[in-house]
Formats: sequence, structure tokens, C-alpha cells
Amino acid sequence: ESLVRGQKHNPKATYFISFTPFIYLYILKQKLERERESFQFYKPKKPPKNKRKQNQTENNISKFFVCFLSVFRCLDIGIKPTSHSYSLFFFYLFVLVCENKSRKHKETNRPIHIITKQSLVMVFSSSFSSSTITSKFIGFLLLISLTQDLSLASALHHKNNTSFRPNREIQKHRRVEAYLNSINKPSIKTIHSPDGDVIECVLSHLQPAFDHPQLRGQKPLDSPERPSRGNGTTDMESFDQLWSQSGESCPVGSIPMRRTTKTDVLRANSVRRFGRRLRKPIRRDSSGGGHEHAVVFVNGEQYYGAKASINVWAPRVTDAYEFSLSQIWLISGSFGHDLNTIEAGWQVSPELYGDNYPRFFTYWTTDAYQATGCYNLLCSGFVQTNNKIAIGAAISPRSSYNGRQFDIGLMIWKDPKHGHWWLELGNGLLVGYWPVFLFSHLRGHASMVQFGGEVVNSRSSGAHTGTQMGSGHFADEGFEKAAYFRNLQVVDWDNNLLPLNNLHVLADHPACYDIRQGKNNVWGTYFYYGGPGRNPRCP
Repeated sequence: ESLVRGQKHNPKATYFISFTPFIYLYILKQKLERERESFQFYKPKKPPKNKRKQNQTENNISKFFVCFLSVFRCLDIGIKPTSHSYSLFFFYLFVLVCENKSRKHKETNRPIHIITKQSLVMVFSSSFSSSTITSKFIGFLLLISLTQDLSLASALHHKNNTSFRPNREIQKHRRVEAYLNSINKPSIKTIHSPDGDVIECVLSHLQPAFDHPQLRGQKPLDSPERPSRGNGTTDMESFDQLWSQSGESCPVGSIPMRRTTKTDVLRANSVRRFGRRLRKPIRRDSSGGGHEHAVVFVNGEQYYGAKASINVWAPRVTDAYEFSLSQIWLISGSFGHDLNTIEAGWQVSPELYGDNYPRFFTYWTTDAYQATGCYNLLCSGFVQTNNKIAIGAAISPRSSYNGRQFDIGLMIWKDPKHGHWWLELGNGLLVGYWPVFLFSHLRGHASMVQFGGEVVNSRSSGAHTGTQMGSGHFADEGFEKAAYFRNLQVVDWDNNLLPLNNLHVLADHPACYDIRQGKNNVWGTYFYYGGPGRNPRCP
């Protein structure tokens, strides 16, 4: 049963039960020898009554021992026995009781014979009555089952060259399966991306967001009123993703969702932490928690949205548990446990996606990255309305050093009518929204808007990480070499896009990643940022 479920076994229980057949056969052999000795005389010698009871007790105990341990073994490895297992167990006990009663009846009415060839055959046949044969047959099936189970478990152990999973590992895998069932919704179409992703077309009202109690039974909202446009320029290149380059798309009324696999979840420390950022302070006057930034930000006013065009690269991430991202933050609340953020941009995260492609992502939290919020559609939160964009899918094309440059336009703003926070990609491509009831401080407005890059510096090798930010080159190298943000704007209380005032520039470790801000008539407010990480000036 456990092998069918694809689970490994507890070695102690397996090895312990493997001796059960030998114990049973030894007791059976002793019993048969006693019976044979009783027929060696001319007149059968009836064993003492207490000796007969001892023999019967030994026999019954041995059979019960086999049956009990087979059930105990299932419980020990964390498998709940099926109704069939319980039925076999109690049926076997019933047979033992019937056999015992039958034996008592025969002993009280057994005549004394003179041993002849015919009487010997008769006595031998009666000793194996129907109830005895049935119990031995069932015991034989249990022994075969245990023997095969042991041999298959040993083969599985040898094949994987690893120890058997303890019970907590089995429970972990069950939690993974339950989580995957909750976020991988039934699809009406499946699309295979060149990068290995599987994109499922899921009906809009079945996406994970509608598992939330306040959204259950509802449907995505219609398009909101957009902010009035500023003087920003259009994107340099159109946005595209690898999965859609073959011309495939999801039908109207559905959304494309990247399928999450068991391998994806197991890369995380736990199911609870999958799709979430590690706890970290977000203060911009330090790089505590191993997170380093090169950003610009505004604060001190009430902000109802932000907009920018973000240059797309594929920075090198040198550790599987690090990431490199470029994004927009909308922030409100204190920098303690009640911090609210809404975030969107692109990131390279081997832990989350299993590769080094830059991917379009969203994020939110209401408690400073502790228990609430998640990336993309990995929990009940963000409501997607678009059938052409897969959140979490790879972006293509990307910029190249001294080559063509590609960027994506992002705008996040608060709908004046319903209060939800909407996300737009490019020029007019609505992706979806964060329902306002998810937040506490962001129910009203943001108190800070931030643009820029972030990396995780785990120092796994004892030195500063070599994970790159942006293009992996410093800001002073400029266009076609360093990554950039351009056309930075914020949304005011009257739903208007405005240029930034009182802009602050911050690089946690300028020797590793730096930033340089500027302004002109074409790009409006812009900045270059990034760096290689570890270098002679950043040991």
C-alpha cells in the first residue's frame, strides 16, 4: 500500500517485521513436532491439559503477532490503513476464535484409537480442519505480502541511495500535494513554453484569488478609470513572453497561469515559505537581512500610484537561494510588523522558478513579509483579468551589452471608484488588481514610492555575493551598458500622473551596486543603476 502511494518506509519497522515469518515458522515447527511425537506409541498419549493450552496459546499468539504487526507497520510509516486492511485484520481474528472453539470441541469428544494406517490418516486430516487451513492460508498471504514489501523497499532504498523518509517527511510531501491542488486549478487549455514552463488556461473565476472568503463566488471587475497621462514617452519595444511567441494564447474568459510543480515547492525551505520572501527589514538606511538596494524614492506626501519604464536584463545569480530584481514599490505603514507593500517588476530567482530567466512578477504583503502575501498568483490575493500575460513567465527579448535595449512600462494606481490597486503593463494592457481589503495602511494611500534594484547577498562563500544587479555593470557606463529606469511619475489624489519632486537616491553599498539619477526632455526623470557584486572594491 505504501509503495503504491509512492512513499518510502521506516527501516526499523521494516527490519523488525522481517523476522516475523521466522518466528511464526519456528513455533509452527515446534507444534508439529509435538503432534508427531504423540503418535509414536501404540496408544496415543494425550498431553496434559495445561500443555495443550500452552501449545494453543503459542500458536494463537504467533498468528495474532503476524496480523497485528502488519497493521502496526502501516501506522508506523504514517499510512492510515484502508478499510480493506481493517477487514482482513478482524477477519483473521474471527478465524482464530472459530479455530480455537473447534479445537476445544474436538478435544472434548475425541475417542481413543488403536493406531492403524487408516486412523493415522484420519487423525492427520482432522488436525487440518477447514478453519485451520483458512487461518494458515491468510497467515501465508500476510507473510508473502511482508516479504515482497521488504524486498521492494530494499530495492527502492538501493535505487535512491538514500535513507528512508521519516514520518515528518511523508507529512511534508502530503502538504506539498495539498498546496499544489489548491493553486493549480483545472484548465481548459495547456500551452508548453520553449523554456520548459507549462501554461494552463484557467477560467477567470476559478483562479486562486477567488478562494478568498471575501471574493468567493464573484467575478473579476471591469476596467477602472485610468490616470490622466503625463508627458512620458512610449515604450522602446513591445512587451512579449516566451510562452506566447508560438502564437498560442488563452481564450477570452480565461487567464494564463504558470503551473507550479512539486519540484518548485521543494526548492523552498517549507510549503509555508514557498512563494514568499524571507523576513527582512525594509529600512532604506541599511542593508540588514542580507538584502542590498540601489534605489530612488519619494516620501512625505500621499501617493495613489506610480509609473515607470524598466530596462530588462538577465543578471547572473550565483547562489540558488539569492535573487536579483528591478521593480516599483508602493509602501505604507511603519517599518515594523505592519508594513504594507505592493510591488511589480521583473526578477531572476532560481529558487522560485528553477532557472535564470528574467520573469514578470507581482508581490504584496501586509505584515512586513512575515505571513501574508505572496508572489504572483501563488496565494489568494492578486486578481488577474488579462488573457495574454502570464504572471511569473519569462520575458523575451532581453537587453544586451552594447546592443538593442528593451524595457517594459509598468503603472500601479488606486481606482478612485472602488479603491482597488490596479496594474497596467505597457500602454493600456491591464493585468489585474489587488483588492483593497487585503491591506490595512494601503486602504487609503501610499506614504512612499520607490524605484530600483534589489539583490540578496547570502555570503554563502564567506565573501560578498557575485550576484549581479541590473545589467551587472555600474551606472556610470550609461546607455546600452548599464540598466535604467525612465519616465518616473507618481499618481496624485485626483488621479493625475505627475513628475517626481524631492527625489532621494540611495545605494546601500556603492562599491558593489551604485546608482546615478538624471532628467531630460525625452526620458523625464530617469536613473542608471546596478553593478557586478563582488569585485576588488567589494570583497
